[in-house]
Amino acid sequence: MYQRPENQTRKREKKPVPPLDSGALERLALRYVERFSTTRAKLVTYLQRKIRERGWEGAHRDPVAIAEKFAELGYIDDRAFGEARAAAMGRRGLGQRRVAGALREAGLDEADSAAIVPEVEDRALETALAFAKRRRIGPFALQQADAPMREKQIAAMIRGGHGFTIARKIASLAPGESFDPFE
Repeated sequence: MYQRPENQTRKREKKPVPPLDSGALERLALRYVERFSTTRAKLVTYLQRKIRERGWEGAHRDPVAIAEKFAELGYIDDRAFGEARAAAMGRRGLGQRRVAGALREAGLDEADSAAIVPEVEDRALETALAFAKRRRIGPFALQQADAPMREKQIAAMIRGGHGFTIARKIASLAPGESFDPFE
């Protein structure tokens, strides 16, 4: 079998990417919101990163102004993003603290978060049971958990964003036992 000598190997040299200008930055932003559901803060972070990576040429264009323009045009809706993210996390069984943290990380402002969090709190029991079902905790377990295992299950539920009281109640239930939140 023939092998090329080392000095004859072909290596492709990457062409340097041209620096961004105002039009290219807006096209990048448009492509980003086309592909991903996002918030203003996440779009600004993305655009700032692209400017850092590729450099800038020409008159400066503010990424915040582009994000605001896209929000006015309806390409970005922070409230709708937050509601969708909260609903998806609730279906996965994640609790109020995890949802609030994810909304804060996504850059939602306090007004939008404050409007979404009460809905999450209203579904706290439903999401805790969904988490327990997914992780086979308490009434969804195959067998009764001993004390160390129950502590691990409670810790998992707390990391999932649920409160200690509800986590303890669910984890202490026997397999197949129904949950009464008013006990």
